[in-house]
Amino acid sequence: MRSLRILPIAAATALSALAFTPLASAEETRTNLGPVGPYEPILATIGDKRLIAYYAPDGDTCEVSAVVFDAAPSGGDHTSARVRVSLHPGELLHLDNVWQQSAVLTCAPNAGMLTVLNKRELLTPAANVN
Repeated sequence: MRSLRILPIAAATALSALAFTPLASAEETRTNLGPVGPYEPILATIGDKRLIAYYAPDGDTCEVSAVVFDAAPSGGDHTSARVRVSLHPGELLHLDNVWQQSAVLTCAPNAGMLTVLNKRELLTPAANVN
């Protein structure tokens, strides 16, 4: 009987904590360089471009879908490019921009995860400046 009273109190406490948590501003850029599981997003900035990538396992391979688009606050010219590729474990996918900056994705054995290999390069502030 006591546990039935605690559950609503815990739920109310959790909801009130969420209500007073500051939301990220629209100008903040989220980053997730992995590793990620199937259908979870990789989020990265490559110079003045944004990358969203995910994969679906197909046997031992990672079926990767990646979209690259302009990250300018004005939205740039609103063009985007989609790349789809099948990666075997250990194979690399290089997504480069015109300034020789890149994100390097790789597939883990048994299509267990997808990750960005050059995390340090992408997290360096200088890497995000053209």
